[in-house]
Amino acid sequence: MKAFKKLALAGIFCFAGTTYAQQTKLTGDITGLGDVDLKIYYYEGAEQKTGDIKTKDGKFSWVANMPDAQKVTIMFPRRAAWVYLEPGNISITGTADSLHALKVKGSKTQAEADAFTASQKPIDDQMDPLYQKYGKGSKEEQLALEEKLAGLKAQKRELTNKYIAVHPESMLSLSMVTDRAGMGSYKDVQSVFELLGPKAKASAEGKRLAERLTVLKRSAIGEPMLNFTQNDTEGKPVSFEAFKGKYVLVDFWASWCGPCRAENPNVLKAYNTYKDKNFTVLGISLDDKGENWKKAIKDDGMPWTQLSDLKGWKNEVSTYYGIMGIPSTLLIDPQGKIIAKDLRGEILNKKLEELFTQKSK
Repeated sequence: MKAFKKLALAGIFCFAGTTYAQQTKLTGDITGLGDVDLKIYYYEGAEQKTGDIKTKDGKFSWVANMPDAQKVTIMFPRRAAWVYLEPGNISITGTADSLHALKVKGSKTQAEADAFTASQKPIDDQMDPLYQKYGKGSKEEQLALEEKLAGLKAQKRELTNKYIAVHPESMLSLSMVTDRAGMGSYKDVQSVFELLGPKAKASAEGKRLAERLTVLKRSAIGEPMLNFTQNDTEGKPVSFEAFKGKYVLVDFWASWCGPCRAENPNVLKAYNTYKDKNFTVLGISLDDKGENWKKAIKDDGMPWTQLSDLKGWKNEVSTYYGIMGIPSTLLIDPQGKIIAKDLRGEILNKKLEELFTQKSK
């Protein structure tokens, strides 16, 4: 019995196949939230899980088996919030109108993340006013703004890279590489993945990252574009092979995507500028309702070929390339190879101008 108590106190006592040391006990008190239903998305080892939480006057409690620290998503009625949880007793406090500023106690990984975020604040303070000016200036001013933002983002990436190199086994480092892999390029993500330590790479999240890299490699610069076939707006199958010999901007978008619709006039401008120079655009929609897709094409005046399998986020081409956010683009050369990824705004126009200026020389 004494030995039994010692094991329990040591935190390695097992019950029904689970050690107490693996349990995350979460309590919350969100002022102004009221009585609502929340969802929490997390991993139990390799298995993705969804938890249900009911709040009473903004208060809640939730228990889960969580062997490792990880970044979880909590879906509130109007928005999502991301926090770092780990085994142990953790509390979340805040207000319903400031869910981006939740206070988390009991999570060492969250404390680590808060400290790192604070270290990036000087850069964020430079970026915020630039975002306020986005899309409000001349072409030259917009290009300068986008290039300045790109430079500041590069500074943040470098800070992140240095942190990961110094903390290769940190769960925060692992999570930051995971975040980078959501929208990043293969070369960039591969380089930071290699900075991680062996334990981080061998973890369930590390293994998911390795699988993600395999997918991202398909859109690496120099890789051949998938020769896919999908139906156009009239239901006729169109193969990518038909566009070989041209520069093609493959544009992943959807009618319900606000940023995509805001970018469409810029893509139209690029199309009209270079359509007579062996260049075209090929739209791939992540819509699942044909009528919405066709209406958006008409409303935004997009004259180029539009394709979709109407499977939403399960679109076979976007899934093949692991696209997790739109708008997203791939620029393909006449030989069918990828030469650029995720160009938009004046950066897209600059790239095309450089490309076709070089060709004319």
